[in-house]
Amino acid sequence: MKIYTQALAVMLMLITGSAMAQQVNIGGDTMLTPIEHASLMIQAGEKTIYIDPVGDAARYAAFPRPELILITHIHGDHFNAETIAAVKTTDTVVIGPENVIAQLGYGQVIKNDESTTALGVRIEAIPAYNLSPERMKFHPRGRDNGYVLNLDGQRIYLSGDTEDIPEMRSLQDIDFAVICMNLPYTMTVEQAASAVLELKPKAVSPYHYRGPNGMSDLQEFQRLVGENPEIEVRLLDWYAQQPAAE
Repeated sequence: MKIYTQALAVMLMLITGSAMAQQVNIGGDTMLTPIEHASLMIQAGEKTIYIDPVGDAARYAAFPRPELILITHIHGDHFNAETIAAVKTTDTVVIGPENVIAQLGYGQVIKNDESTTALGVRIEAIPAYNLSPERMKFHPRGRDNGYVLNLDGQRIYLSGDTEDIPEMRSLQDIDFAVICMNLPYTMTVEQAASAVLELKPKAVSPYHYRGPNGMSDLQEFQRLVGENPEIEVRLLDWYAQQPAAE
């Protein structure tokens, strides 16, 4: 298995205090920057996309303003209206599920299994929900989104908060996947690895891996996904500022 480590980048991030040190190439000229927990930035050419920006707007000050903001769901570690208002411009396109857009008061609704194009980026809304009876209260079916972005010749899958649902496992031709795993809110390391082995992305990075009882076992995830040597595992540090998780 190809192992992509970011030890030097993590060290630089700790020294500089900036998530920009963790910027990584995920194919073509497309770059991904972890910001914190579930918040990230994707850049391709002159396009800048924020996914689930939350927290102090000052942490985004070093980044380009986004042309596009995608929100996966209503939980506070994914959606904050004040943060969005602070980081967007008058031209920023904001897209999210119905309850998010209703609370925000502006933006474009996209529901499960719908697709749209914004700024030349084809966006597919993938269902995101819990399967286990004891977890269904967190993310009920039909409410929340994951996304597939067709960008710069890449198909990028962002899981949002979900378990290893059939809709994830059946996705095709994914170049880069960003996969959640934390209990009790999303899925176990074993579920996440099993889904990735069926999904068969070219590369995968776990995120949203902190829960009330600490971090998920990234090394175990790496070991399990290693059953398929064609999948590259990229381990990034999403927790320089230690956020809460849900």
